[in-house]
Amino acid sequence: MRLLDRYLFIEWLKTFILAMAATLGVLLLEDIQDDLEDFFRWGATSADIIRYYAFLIPSFLPTIIPLSLLISLLFVLGNLHRNNEIVAMRASGMNLFRITRSLWLGGILLSGLMFYLNAQLIPQSVESSRTIRENFRLADEATKRAAKDVGIVPQLGFDNRADGRLWFMNRFSEFTNDGFGVSVYQRDEAGRETSRVMSREAYFDETEGYWTFIEGREFTFDPDSGEAIRSLVFDEKSFPDYQEDPTIMITLNKRSDDLSLFELKELIETIPPEDNPRMHSYAVRYQTILANPFSCLVVVGIAIPFAVAGVRTNPLVGVTKAGGLFFAYFIVASIFRMLGEKDTIPVNIAAWAPIVLMFLVGLVFFKRVS
Repeated sequence: MRLLDRYLFIEWLKTFILAMAATLGVLLLEDIQDDLEDFFRWGATSADIIRYYAFLIPSFLPTIIPLSLLISLLFVLGNLHRNNEIVAMRASGMNLFRITRSLWLGGILLSGLMFYLNAQLIPQSVESSRTIRENFRLADEATKRAAKDVGIVPQLGFDNRADGRLWFMNRFSEFTNDGFGVSVYQRDEAGRETSRVMSREAYFDETEGYWTFIEGREFTFDPDSGEAIRSLVFDEKSFPDYQEDPTIMITLNKRSDDLSLFELKELIETIPPEDNPRMHSYAVRYQTILANPFSCLVVVGIAIPFAVAGVRTNPLVGVTKAGGLFFAYFIVASIFRMLGEKDTIPVNIAAWAPIVLMFLVGLVFFKRVS
């Protein structure tokens, strides 16, 4: 790396680190304002809170890194433009890529870093921090009410289309894995009901891997007429074929944005989107996480041409245009995501097309000012 490359890279890196620290501080303050009071109410110690935030911080990185990269590039290149250093470099015969190649290298390195973080550290961060928070919340609830009333999820439903079963529970306890007011509808390939189990309570036996129902009734139906042809009352009955994992049911009750890459992958493998339209939201989110590292290259492609364009132009104009284009990128990504979730366009296109389109736009502007 030559002297100019080192100079530009170091100046950018210093600004990038400062931007990272400032952005992280803002996000932490926001989270502390929302959650710190809850932790103290749940009886968490200072060490517990520090441990929680140590696990939480890596989950901020996919947001912090592209934003800090944009801020640092606009700041450093804006300063060079304002001081006519870019003009001097170009007057010496260097093109724009030669001047900024160290910044492109920085974008590539950050993309690689984000690939690693998304594949290894961040999923663990999301799951571990959420587990710590939920454990404190459930432990606090357990001191105030009966175990089966702790961690209640109301109106829990699950459509297992692969096995033709539709589940519905009036309420479900995350603390004990007990469901209350449980109904399970068994359907044939034509969607006709063949049997139904209704019970006051049901629990999932993690050792055996299936559900047991308490104080219920089992119905058998004629698929053609829809009439009940048999009804059996039971005090307790196990159904070895009913192996639906309640963890999957609860995960489906969460927003896709709150799940880690590992959880999304498990959901998609367990319930393919073609079997359940609701899964398109999770599939789009999964592909978006995989595409997210390339946003660093999009930022570089957008920031450089606008930050250095025109010697007579006020640098703030270019900065504003770059910020506006970056904001437009998020709008485009949101539109594509919505279309993907509705299955209007394929999941892969919904996640990757905004990245590709905005990178190409950046390259066009980069070529114009080179």
